[in-house]
Amino acid sequence: MKALILEDMPESQEMLCELAAVAFPGIECVCVADVKSALVQATECFQLALIDLSLPDGSGIDVIQKMAMACPACTLVVATIFDDDDHLFPALRAGAHGYLLKDEAPEVLARQLQGIREGRPPLSPSVARRMLSHFRGIPDAVQEEQKNLLSPREREVLGQLALGISIAAIAQEMGISHHTVGDHVKNIYRKLNISSRAEAALQARNMGLM
Repeated sequence: MKALILEDMPESQEMLCELAAVAFPGIECVCVADVKSALVQATECFQLALIDLSLPDGSGIDVIQKMAMACPACTLVVATIFDDDDHLFPALRAGAHGYLLKDEAPEVLARQLQGIREGRPPLSPSVARRMLSHFRGIPDAVQEEQKNLLSPREREVLGQLALGISIAAIAQEMGISHHTVGDHVKNIYRKLNISSRAEAALQARNMGLM
């Protein structure tokens, strides 16, 4: 495996590399310190990217957007000190699969990264609470309207997707091809205007599908 580490502070670079190595023994880390260098690397085949948001020459969100399109198999995880809505939700909309706060205890961050192997989105506990609090503010009528946008099959797929079940396992459970499941996922993301499993899990919870 290869991981891209986008972080401008040397000590934080080292810490993120160590966390990646704990979660994925033997992983190779490529470290860059600015957006320009990260965009050059963005078309390479990485399985994991740990991305800071505030860089000397711009925002890590630009890197997330490019990598989400260029390397869809890569798990994109924000690693930052910012836990406010103005940073969190734009990052998720750009395509981030997880959001970790660097001031969390290293063992907590390592556990979150290890969860990737089980299909769990890596979210710092305080970030997960913030996301749930945000979506609890959506009126019930809006939630019901969003639920009705989906077909029964799409609602079933969303519920399983939110539990961290793989595309292949969902296909086996539902007795359909993984290509069909993939089409359902694309339709779900488009209809609900989401782009990651983390957002899918929140939507499924709000709709009562979990």
